[in-house]
Amino acid sequence: MRIHFVSLGCDKNLVDSEVMLALLDRGGHTITDDAASAEAIIINTCAFIEDATQEAIDTALEMAEYKISGVCKALVLTGCMAQRYREDILNELPEVDAIIGTGDFDAIEDVLQRAIAGERVAHVTDKRRLDNTEILKKRVSTTHHYAYLKIAEGCNNCCTYCTIPSIRGPYVSRSVESLFEEAKGLAASGVRELILVAQDTTCYGSDIDDENTNLPMLLRELSKIDGIEWLRILYAYPENITDELIHEMASNPKVVHYIDMPMQHADDEILHKMGRKSSQAALTKTVANLRKAMPDICLRTTFIVGFPGETQRQFENLVDFVSEIGFDKLGVFEYSQEDGTPAATMPDQVSPDVKAERKDNLMSIQQVISRAKLSDKTGKLCKTIVERRAPEKNRYIGRTYMDAPNVDGTIMFKSKKELHPGNIVDVRITHGFDYDLEGIAEVQ
Repeated sequence: MRIHFVSLGCDKNLVDSEVMLALLDRGGHTITDDAASAEAIIINTCAFIEDATQEAIDTALEMAEYKISGVCKALVLTGCMAQRYREDILNELPEVDAIIGTGDFDAIEDVLQRAIAGERVAHVTDKRRLDNTEILKKRVSTTHHYAYLKIAEGCNNCCTYCTIPSIRGPYVSRSVESLFEEAKGLAASGVRELILVAQDTTCYGSDIDDENTNLPMLLRELSKIDGIEWLRILYAYPENITDELIHEMASNPKVVHYIDMPMQHADDEILHKMGRKSSQAALTKTVANLRKAMPDICLRTTFIVGFPGETQRQFENLVDFVSEIGFDKLGVFEYSQEDGTPAATMPDQVSPDVKAERKDNLMSIQQVISRAKLSDKTGKLCKTIVERRAPEKNRYIGRTYMDAPNVDGTIMFKSKKELHPGNIVDVRITHGFDYDLEGIAEVQ
């Protein structure tokens, strides 16, 4: 049948979508971008925060219209919202014909057929999915020169604001062998950049009874694969960034000098209430260690503002920390009060207006920092991966090693030589803006 597939949420969710797309491919189905012509519509949902849940509901209602105006016979929800709110969906969203849990993708064909036949289906269990052939044969939905490699499932950190452990379960690392095989297959298909993702990439191997299995060892193994030129690390909890990891990043030529480490706050009292295992002093030391080993490293982080009880003094402490550290990339989230989390019942919940004001304040400060840092890059050479050709003649859009897809900026550059997506070239930076760059490729 013709199927329209919508993937919401983070890149970890995108990997799950790619697994489902591969299963549908092997079932002989056709994936279409045209929802109006689809006989079934599948939405892989997110439910990390309230906004994500609302986006999933809105998307479901929007897609349900094709059951009237199009030829759609079944609307299916999968992923985190399906796992977390299975009963609510069945009771309150009659437009939805079937739901599939986060560990039940192998049932997708059966569920589809039953839903098409008119049965309302809920296939949601607590099963986990690791190291199976479907994962190894996923259908890459990104551009063909980069792909996300999910190295683990679940989380053990149990931060007081987060629903993920209750949805995805405890942390389970994938085997080195399965990751190596998947990465080899991706390289053979033309992937040049592997982006390592998990709820916490730095915890990789902590659940495996082998002290030598950890993130630095995995990076060494993946770097042996011909065709893979860049390895990028996302979601690296700063509490677990070890000297061994820093050394591997600094010495392995395939590991780009970029790390995404969600700090969430910098005030010790707030960090403690969040259930984080770090302190402002420890965070400062980790940044110093990274910059000492790799002076050109690009540091990305995220913070939550408006956590229950956050005072103006504590927020200003965070502002001072951001100003002093000078992160290259920074994202800010307003605290979301999620049912079932310890933080949801904490006293002194911060008002929406205050949360919004604090987010705007912090992002305004970061905009100035980002502009200054990118302006300082003028005149320097920077490794850049080509994303696509720009409309203008001899112009291309790419990402430097400092830019992860979809969350960071891009670089627009000229090149006398014809280039193709996935080419990695040196670009001389000519202009730095708030978040993006311009340059000229130095190619023979």
